[in-house]
Amino acid sequence: MKSTKSLLVAAVILLFIAPVLIVTGCQKKAETPTEPAVVKEEATVAPFALAVVVPGVTAGSPLYEQLVEGAQQVIDQYPQASMKVVELGFNQSEWGEKMTSVVATGRYDAVLTSNPSMPFVCMELASQFPEQKFLFVDGFIEGHPQMASFLYNQVEQSYMLGHLAGLISTSDMPGANADLKIGIIVAQEYPALNKMIVPGFEQGAQAVNSGITLDYRVLGNWYDANKAGELAKSMIDAGVDVIGVICGGAATGVFEVCADRNKYVMYWDDNSYAKAPGVIAGCGALHQKMLVAEVVDDAINGKVEYGTGVKLNARDGYIEFVDTDPNYLNTIPESIQAEQKKVVDSIMSGTLVLEVPEL
Repeated sequence: MKSTKSLLVAAVILLFIAPVLIVTGCQKKAETPTEPAVVKEEATVAPFALAVVVPGVTAGSPLYEQLVEGAQQVIDQYPQASMKVVELGFNQSEWGEKMTSVVATGRYDAVLTSNPSMPFVCMELASQFPEQKFLFVDGFIEGHPQMASFLYNQVEQSYMLGHLAGLISTSDMPGANADLKIGIIVAQEYPALNKMIVPGFEQGAQAVNSGITLDYRVLGNWYDANKAGELAKSMIDAGVDVIGVICGGAATGVFEVCADRNKYVMYWDDNSYAKAPGVIAGCGALHQKMLVAEVVDDAINGKVEYGTGVKLNARDGYIEFVDTDPNYLNTIPESIQAEQKKVVDSIMSGTLVLEVPEL
């Protein structure tokens, strides 16, 4: 009996403690630590400081606006990157001194600027500060170990604009005349203007009619709209019916005069038809914002090849004749649009090759 009683007690005890053992066992299994997850270390780049130097003022200049916007777009993507914009103003005699004050701080991993004259402005600076790196867009120099440059083929850009100017000048569009004269007003002279822009503009027009002549005027600054307007009046009085403008904010004076006199404007560097609808008849855009973004991203990641100079063509995607804007389509007759498209397509495809001269 005693043995039977003991067995009965043991069975009862086991009945009560078994669930506890089972639960405890489950808990221990759940609490068993798992293998640590493999954490991939994110790729990082070193802190990077960029000085964006505007040789003039940003507002009112399409290329300088794109310069700042393109750089800022990339800087915002890198928490460890910073950027400062420095405007040199319109007085070119002060550019060297102001550039020196930027570089002498030693704060910047690279100085980015845009203007065909800036590589020459920075040559002496580079010798004084041999650790400083320079990036030039819309400028060209090669072989200097501190510098990398990217130059647009503005012969192509200007040829397309000149060709449209020639088509308009030889047409029966309102305001066109039989004098076979087109014009161009520039703010100041510089190598790319003299060797690419003006010759390309003239060649494009003369491809339409070899008898077309070019009236060339230099304003002397980038801001005097009144003087630019007076130059435009003088040119129109002399028989010009299409005027190209490369004079920054002063171009508004040309817009006003051409609107009053029923003449047309060719515009470089941006889609600006909306600034003077029906007056601005053609725009040759440079996609500087896109280029700058690519260059700055490469600089931050150590991919820029200093010592090189790159020449960019329309078929590379950085130069465009803007022919889809409603203001263009509403201003230019379809027959002229068709003729213009043939030339644009030939340049974009590489069928018509226009070489960049030595600057």
